[in-house]
Amino acid sequence: MFIDTHAHIYANTFIGDQKNMLERAQADGITSIMMPAIDSETHQAMLDTETNYPWCLSMMGIHPCSINEHYEQELKIAEAHLQQRPFIAIGETGLDFHWDLTHKEQQYIAFRKQIEWALHYNIPVVIHSRNANDECIDVVRQYQKGKLKGIFHCFSGNLDQAKTITDLGLHLGIGGVLTFKNGGLDKFITEVDMSYVVLETDAPYLAPVPYRGKRNEPAYITHVAQKLADLHETSLQSIAHITSSNAKKLFNL
Repeated sequence: MFIDTHAHIYANTFIGDQKNMLERAQADGITSIMMPAIDSETHQAMLDTETNYPWCLSMMGIHPCSINEHYEQELKIAEAHLQQRPFIAIGETGLDFHWDLTHKEQQYIAFRKQIEWALHYNIPVVIHSRNANDECIDVVRQYQKGKLKGIFHCFSGNLDQAKTITDLGLHLGIGGVLTFKNGGLDKFITEVDMSYVVLETDAPYLAPVPYRGKRNEPAYITHVAQKLADLHETSLQSIAHITSSNAKKLFNL
């Protein structure tokens, strides 16, 4: 049994193939998929997917790459959704300093607001931190008074950052990067406390070896899990049990 804690299975790339893709996931033992929100243009597609496949659960939030001059309106739309019904988590939110720093200040404002939502609703926050691990850690540290919980999604930082994150009580989302030859995670992941590790695909992005460069999907999470099992010199079943138990506890499944 596996839980994919981060997959955009409502993305346009799955149109026409969503049903078959999810059947493949179930056949490979994936019992739950957490769907991170992006912005108001895709909220309905995500919510429709949850309606059609109730084992796929929605988050609510605004991706940092969707933060622009209209970010306040996006926050209002997301907040309205949160007031209407429960969500499994806030996210994905965070900071992305890879592509464009035009709205850096607005990214910080939106990130802090979404952490406040997570604390208010007592649900996890799922953090995107591309080229901004230290900056996201600094923000989390400001809010961590013992109640903030969540995931640094698609973690690809170093050991010191990993240990800082887990010391703060947050989890690491481990995905396809673990299988990449020069990803770096394989060099130290065995030194990370496994009680803070969850698995993810980030489908349709970052497909693991041997599918690297192709469209990712939740069924491929088994390749990430097998790599983790090999590094820990343990069984695939053990990794499935540990990471799924972590996800169940974190998301209150």
